This record gives sequence, C-alpha cells and structure tokens, in this order.
Amino acid sequence: MDIKKSDAPVNTITLNKNEVDAPTQNIYEAISIVAKRANQINGEIKKELLEKLDEFATYNDSLDEIFENKEQIEVSKFYERLPKPHALAVEEWLNDKIYWRNTKDSEDTL
Repeated sequence: MDIKKSDAPVNTITLNKNEVDAPTQNIYEAISIVAKRANQINGEIKKELLEKLDEFATYNDSLDEIFENKEQIEVSKFYERLPKPHALAVEEWLNDKIYWRNTKDSEDTL
C-alpha cells in the first residue's frame, strides 16, 4: 500500500454507518477489522519513519552538541501531514481492499 497516493482524509469526517457495516452486517465486527488494519498500517509507517530517521542519528554522548538537521525536520513534518492510520484503514475498508473472513463460519463447516 502506498500511503503517499492515498485519498484518505486528513481531517475527521462523518461516515454512513450502513456503508461501514455493510460487508459484515455487524458494526462492532467491522470496527474491529478496521482497527486491526489500522494497527498494521501504523506499524508499517513507524518502521519506515524510524528507518529514515536512523540515517540522521548521531551517537555522541555529549549533550552540548545538539544539531538541527533541516532534512530530518522535513522528514518528520512529511509524516505528520500524512493521513492517520485509522483514516487509511477506513478508506481501504470502504473500497473493499481489506481481506477478512469470519472464523465462526469456517468452524461450523468442520
């Protein structure tokens, strides 16, 4: 998933409950699925950000030397402007890009 090309809103928007719970017919199950995907997206973003910020890391023990790196600040600002993971997950859910299955259904067939 490319979060830079996402159309997810940066601000909070109101969603139609019927659209959110349409695939599962249960709003709580739909929210649980979206929350799990949001956690996955958050982990991916965090990993990517830490890899980029690690390039700027200095391993000095001296607290007197604190450098302001403009590139590091730009990277941080870029990630702050991205849509939040829950907004990205909701967008994926509404566009049917999240694969999910109900384990209760598969247990009944066994």
